[in-house]
Amino acid sequence: MAALFTAEFQWLWTIVLGLALFFPVRSLIWSLAVRRAIKKEGGVTDEQRLILKKRAAMTSILLCFVFAYFYTASLFTN
Repeated sequence: MAALFTAEFQWLWTIVLGLALFFPVRSLIWSLAVRRAIKKEGGVTDEQRLILKKRAAMTSILLCFVFAYFYTASLFTN
């Protein structure tokens, strides 16, 4: 079990941390985008909400993966 916490498994921990962060970050980005669209346009349709959710998902994938990579890299380089 202790072998899992070595630098050899850095990619595993990067993926695990990225997945753990994905859903809350996507929800946060999506809610901020919807609020901005409502404030700007006065209302948002269901189709626009779906488009904004897809954009939020792509943004959060990139953001979470980059953060998880650098975080695990800093943990395992000692």
